[in-house]
Amino acid sequence: MQKLQKFMLAALVIVLLNACSATDETLISSPNQAGEEKASEMTQAGFDQTYIKKDGIDVIYLAGGCFWGLEKLMQSLPGVVSAVSGYANGNADLVPTYEKVTTGLTGFRETVRVEYKPEVVSLDAILFAYFQVIDPTIENAQGNDIGTQYQTGVYYADEAARATVEHIAAIERERHEGFVVEIEALERFYDAEEYHQDYLDKNPLGYCHISRDEMRVISEMIVDPADYPRPSQEQIKAILTEQQYQVTQESATEMAFRNEYWENHARGIYVDVVTGEPLFSSSDKFDSGTGWPSFTKTIDENTVRLLEDSSHGMSRIEVRSRAGNSHLGHVFYDDPISPSGIRYCINSASLRFVPYEEMEAKGYAYLLDYVK
Repeated sequence: MQKLQKFMLAALVIVLLNACSATDETLISSPNQAGEEKASEMTQAGFDQTYIKKDGIDVIYLAGGCFWGLEKLMQSLPGVVSAVSGYANGNADLVPTYEKVTTGLTGFRETVRVEYKPEVVSLDAILFAYFQVIDPTIENAQGNDIGTQYQTGVYYADEAARATVEHIAAIERERHEGFVVEIEALERFYDAEEYHQDYLDKNPLGYCHISRDEMRVISEMIVDPADYPRPSQEQIKAILTEQQYQVTQESATEMAFRNEYWENHARGIYVDVVTGEPLFSSSDKFDSGTGWPSFTKTIDENTVRLLEDSSHGMSRIEVRSRAGNSHLGHVFYDDPISPSGIRYCINSASLRFVPYEEMEAKGYAYLLDYVK
């Protein structure tokens, strides 16, 4: 009888141990389940500790140095419904905390989860805004912050986002000799501690490597780049004249006083000849005496990129279009003739003029007020 009791007791212990083991295994394989509801949902690419997919809302994960500033920037974009600071990817066997991540040994990146309404703001616009405020050539650092936790990266959660991310990243790669931004699927994401959330709202004078002026410019975006996608290189070659191709794709310069728009005085807008992205208004065009179209400003500061240019033994600032990465010309400051002191000196071959009377028919009605 005693042997039978001992056997039954041993069997009961084994059953209980197996039950505990199964419970532990469930918790490990599904770290985002709690009670009747999931605290987060598995994405196609990885899991997020607290994310719940909502109808009409998409998500992207951006690592751009200290997450305080990037979170604030994303919150300023119309159409972004949530921006949460956290830690992405990294050691799968580790639940990250700020103290652990700051050692630089966890592989986690300070990252912002951005939830947005795609019918209000496109993923293209969000990504171009992101690249506008980071240096994509620096590894494991941004601003004054140094360490693996500050590595830049874009982490997509599904295949639809992946296509857009890779398209925009390819354009940005062309602008820089070195490009070290991680372009990867999301593996895992954990919310950062509560005191990191909305940090710059709680601490208006807190450190931020993104300037307030940069945030203002991006938050006032007028033109959505998704409306003007860059064609393939084969398509570009097919639609452009030889001179247009040489100027926009090979950074050539056309002859002064012998180009299409230097003396054009008609009302309208000037758009990127490659993508149609609107760049300049006739209201801001002036006669600089240089023989090239000259403008005091852009319609939307976000539609151009300014890059250092040391070619031809000169130190200049090159102007390229945002969505098409077309070479446009150069910008000069302290210009004695320009009403604003700024002169965008642009090649006619990089532009297409849309007369005021045709703007509505050609999809530019939203810019009519920018032409006086």
